[in-house]
Amino acid sequence: MNDACPPPAENVTATADPRFTNDDLLPVPPERRTWGVYNYAALWVGMAHNIPSWTLASGLVALGMDWKQAVLVIALANVIVLLPMLLTGHAGPKYGIPFPVLARASFGLRGANLPALLRAAVACCWFGIQTWIGGQGIFLLMGKIFGGWTDASRVGGHPWTLWLCFVIFWALELAIIYRGMEALRRFENWAAPFVMVGAVVLLVWMATEAGGFGPLLDQPSGLGWGADFWRVFFPALMGMIGFWSTLSLNIPDFTRFGKGQRAQVWGQTLGLPTTMTAFAFLSVLVTSGSQAVYGTAIWDPVELSAKTDNAFGLLFALVTVLVATISVNIAANVVSPAYDLSNLAPKLIDFRVGALITGVVGVLVMPWKLTATPELYIFTWLGVVGGLLGTVAGVMIADYWIVRRTVLDLADLYRPYGRYWYAAGWNWRALLAFAVGGTLAVGGSHSAPGEGPFPEDGLIPALEPLADYGWAVGLVAALLLYCLTSHESWREARKGSRARGGGAEQ
Repeated sequence: MNDACPPPAENVTATADPRFTNDDLLPVPPERRTWGVYNYAALWVGMAHNIPSWTLASGLVALGMDWKQAVLVIALANVIVLLPMLLTGHAGPKYGIPFPVLARASFGLRGANLPALLRAAVACCWFGIQTWIGGQGIFLLMGKIFGGWTDASRVGGHPWTLWLCFVIFWALELAIIYRGMEALRRFENWAAPFVMVGAVVLLVWMATEAGGFGPLLDQPSGLGWGADFWRVFFPALMGMIGFWSTLSLNIPDFTRFGKGQRAQVWGQTLGLPTTMTAFAFLSVLVTSGSQAVYGTAIWDPVELSAKTDNAFGLLFALVTVLVATISVNIAANVVSPAYDLSNLAPKLIDFRVGALITGVVGVLVMPWKLTATPELYIFTWLGVVGGLLGTVAGVMIADYWIVRRTVLDLADLYRPYGRYWYAAGWNWRALLAFAVGGTLAVGGSHSAPGEGPFPEDGLIPALEPLADYGWAVGLVAALLLYCLTSHESWREARKGSRARGGGAEQ
């Protein structure tokens, strides 16, 4: 693995075409690559500690697993998804480039807009959904503090006070990200330990109320460890992998600010799988305590926090929900589309404008309706797009690691008619791999009776057995096909690498 320094940003700027360049897409200069191990670990701690993460284990328990099986699946899934994170993240510290610019190497200067806009679409929807969830959390806790909020007059089917919480929360998120990536780094640095403290406080409170933990921890598995368990295990594993698979594409958006490979590798390794596993275990313990105290398992931390009548406890829970949801939403769902939209029209859209567009689209998709019909929108539409994102990851990993051996011509990523221009800016090999991998990944998608747009036996019945493994199928199929069709480029890249001594192409 050769980490020779690429040409400085000013050399790239001198030859870059303005149609493919702006200040946010250019390589980050070495003096601005300040993120260390703690910054990346804190980033993942801040992103992992959110309401959907907390409730992951509940979905697996509902499928019949006991808490040990649920935590095992979550831990294994995050170890697996860490691998593409580290592979795609490698280009960040080495070249200082964001995800859409890295995608130009495999898809072409124009073709990179395909995966970029696909990733942006998913992020915009999730931004709206997370903002609505955060607004609901604020609404519920503020109602406990002040009372009467739920009885306010209704607008569009919801109390006007809920809309107010949603708008305030939305504006607060955009105000933070509008200040740029350095502001995000500082926010994540203190948000991570704060949210961890909040989760531990919730645990101590429930342990005190329950006098210990028991009912949920003693509940046997409804599946056992036989054939029934394994039938549920693999689809559940893919679902848990899919939770962070989107970040496995655009992680260069963050690692481009890293001091070096050690910072991103150790930071992500210490931050992602450990935090997600610990958080899942913590949610199981707290939920077990809620079952002992209230007679039913309460998996939603906001609903559980609202059970207390202590004003200070409610305020603390309110601030924790605010910080936790903002932390994950601006990092996971605003940074990527901001860069992706900037890549679409660099002269018109910079990072800040891209972030504002993301915020507007996040409202226009009407997240209150997305969450009201999860079987159609979240689990069907977002699940299908997630399978396509795995296909993109397969193409990018194959191109960067296998075909090019991490060697890129940095200047050609910003100008037409170079080695990444292919055919009018599009690489047919990447498009073919994407089309075939995407078909295999989502062609068997199906819906339960009356619950979605797909036939019950799948769009392509023969592919239905692959539907539950969409992300992995798409990644592997696209990776293999891209390698098979890129043998000529493979030889050229090897030859160019040897001629330059294995360093970055100048």
